[in-house]
Amino acid sequence: MPEPDGARGGAPHAGSFRRDAALARLRDESFDVLVVGGGITGAGVALDAASRGLRTALVEKGDFASGTSSKSSKMVHGGIRYLQQR
Repeated sequence: MPEPDGARGGAPHAGSFRRDAALARLRDESFDVLVVGGGITGAGVALDAASRGLRTALVEKGDFASGTSSKSSKMVHGGIRYLQQR
């Protein structure tokens, strides 16, 4: 099982602080839609829900498009990064 950010005995890296802030938001705020999985389908569903005015949260255990979406043509990853910047 992968270790959580900062669990390797050293100082936590910047990603662990972003993760902590994101987990706090999930705990403290309410959302209309929770999308599980940040692949191309999950990202598309989250974008569609948010564009319709729904308060949307997306959770992903790894990096965006690092699971099944990365196993296809790998052309999806650039589009996911574009959506992430918006």
